[in-house]
Amino acid sequence: MSGPTRLLPLTVALALLAATASSARAQIYSWRDANGNLVLSDKPREGAAVRTFEVPKAESVRATRSVAVDRARSYDDLIVEHAALNNVRPSLVRAVIQVESGFNPRAVSPKGALGLMQLMPATARQFSVENAFEPEENIRAGVKYLRQLLDRYDGNEQLALAAYNAGPGAVDRYGQNVPPYRETRSYVSRISEISAVTTKSGTKIYRIVEIVDGREVVRYTDKKPGS
Repeated sequence: MSGPTRLLPLTVALALLAATASSARAQIYSWRDANGNLVLSDKPREGAAVRTFEVPKAESVRATRSVAVDRARSYDDLIVEHAALNNVRPSLVRAVIQVESGFNPRAVSPKGALGLMQLMPATARQFSVENAFEPEENIRAGVKYLRQLLDRYDGNEQLALAAYNAGPGAVDRYGQNVPPYRETRSYVSRISEISAVTTKSGTKIYRIVEIVDGREVVRYTDKKPGS
């Protein structure tokens, strides 16, 4: 998790209270803010009384994981190589990997997605992946699939990311818009934020939204808008 999250429904708090301490994976702290909203965080709040819960691994909870710099950098050559081959921003690929697996090549989701870019078995077969836990194969297929989705949605990164998370069928069912699923919208938002704050040698990257044929298309540039 990255910082506090405010949640109005109490069902989340009740779920945390019901969680057992076996196989605990994280420590969660809770308190009420000045407006009475429930705040959940993986960090305690100084100077305030908080309640704390040990939280086991749960299918219903998904959060952006902190990533050790060395682990992230160990795959950088593969990311840059396949991003260039498929004309995809390397920062976008890094962000997808961070959110999908936290750069863990052995990651397995409750739904059966595998490896760094969390390939579903059908996607792995589509791109001739023999071992989804092998970083080069996983990144090669994951970036190709991301490129396929970008082409399908005319370069619209938000729709491509939504399709990567929920499937193209879900995006198409909602009129080629991001589906109104909480997980999918959070997923798209997190990756967009992570990939947009990429800097190199002090260079700022600007996020621009253009309207093309009545649809929003997101692109990134090092040139300040209006300059």
